Parts: sequence; structure tokens; C-alpha cells
Amino acid sequence: MIDQLLMPLQFPFMQNAFWIAVIVSVPTALLSCFLVLKGWALMGDAISHAILPGVVLAYIAGLPLIVGAFGAGMLTAVATGYLSANSRVKQDTVMGVVFSGMFGLGIVLYVSIHTNVHLDHILFGNMLGVGPEDLWTAALISLPVSAALLLKWKDLLLHAFDPVQARASGLRVGFLHYGLLTILSLTIVATLTATGLILAVGLLISPGAIAFLLVRSFGRMLIVAVAVCLSAMLAGVYLSFFLDSAPAPTIILILTLFFLMALSFRSLRERGGQQGA
Repeated sequence: MIDQLLMPLQFPFMQNAFWIAVIVSVPTALLSCFLVLKGWALMGDAISHAILPGVVLAYIAGLPLIVGAFGAGMLTAVATGYLSANSRVKQDTVMGVVFSGMFGLGIVLYVSIHTNVHLDHILFGNMLGVGPEDLWTAALISLPVSAALLLKWKDLLLHAFDPVQARASGLRVGFLHYGLLTILSLTIVATLTATGLILAVGLLISPGAIAFLLVRSFGRMLIVAVAVCLSAMLAGVYLSFFLDSAPAPTIILILTLFFLMALSFRSLRERGGQQGA
């Protein structure tokens, strides 16, 4: 019985999948808290879709895929910010137009070339095909991203709640704004191998949303988000072995289940408080 339960740990490809889950869970969970508070859920979705043409162009140019992904992500973020600030169109509309256009461009470029890189692996990830190079790349991105979020979380929190007050307090609002966009792009690049483009948005939103429902202080929200994301990723990788399913969508389903449980718990707690009053 014990041997069967520990069977996933006996295979190198499963060990790498567990490692990549641990590595990317921390930065995605931390960042999700800021995205939820700032209302940037669509921004994460937009950038995660829009990096596809960068990946394809990097492949054509013979560059590392993460270079193209990061460049396309930053281009999308800057273009979205510029268009929303210099036009009458609202930011969510601009993001929808930009990310759909970039994603369409990526598909057109992909079908126009001959490549051994499978589109499904780019879109949905390939955790079971993660190698040592992927682990090192994700770690080298995740460590500085996590450190930056933890060191500047108070400044980023103030900027998320009240940019005007942040500017009045002497904070460099522009630096925080584009710094957070840069961190967002880097985090998506780090999760590229693990969850792909489409499912990356689940890791960037669900942990923060779940923590927001469970706790009331931002410090605890960061801790709960990391715990939730790490638990879901490890459980998803583990269960996918026995369910014969892909790890990435299994992880997203577990996060969705956690969210529904947190939502139910929050509703019960509010009802109990109203009855007690």
C-alpha cells in the first residue's frame, strides 16, 4: 500500500514535475494577491495570451523562447497602459483588443512555420516533460520575483489601494506600476513550461482570490495564498499520476474547488455573524 502511494516519487519526470510546482507556486501566489487587490485579473490573462507571438518569433530567430515571451509580455503591458491613458476606451476593453490581436498574430505565425515545438505544450504546459534546464530557468526567475514582492509589498499595497496617496507619500508610482508589470511578465515566463499560456492565469488569480475570502489582513493573505497554491500544485501533480490526466488542468480544477470551498465558508461565516448580531 505504501509503495503504491509513493510510486509517483520513483519516476524522474514526476520528481521534476513536483520541483517545478514548488518553484513557481511562490511567485504566482504572491503576485496573485496584488492582482486581485488591484483588479488586474484581465491584465494577467492578457499578457499570458499575448506572449505567444514572442515565443514563435524567438523560435524563428533561434533565441531562447523565454526571451521572446518576456519581450512580448512587456510590449503588451506597455501598449495597454499607453492606449488606455491616451484614449477614451476603458482599460479592460483595450486589454481585450490587444491580447486577442497578439494571440491571433501568434497563431498565424505558428502555423506558417515548421517546428517540433508542439502548440499544446505552449498553450497548456508540459509539466511531465520538464528538464533540469527548465527548473533552473524557473528558479532564477522565481527567486528575484518573490524577493522583490516581499521587500516592496507595503509600497505595492498602497499603490494598489490608492495611487494618489502613494504619489503624495513620495513613492515613485510609475516605477511601481511598470515594475509590477515587469514582474507579471517574468512570472508568466517562469510558469510557461509548467502550465502553459492559458492555464497560467489560474495560478495568477485563484490563490489570491481564495486568500482574500479567508483572511482580512494582507500579510496573512500572502501566507495563505502561498499555502493554497503550493498545496493545489502538489496535489494536482500527485493525483494526475493516478487519474492519468495532465497535471496543469488538474491543478486548476483543485484551485477552483478550493475557491468554491472558501466562498462557501465566507458565506457561512457572514451568516453566522449576522445571526449573532
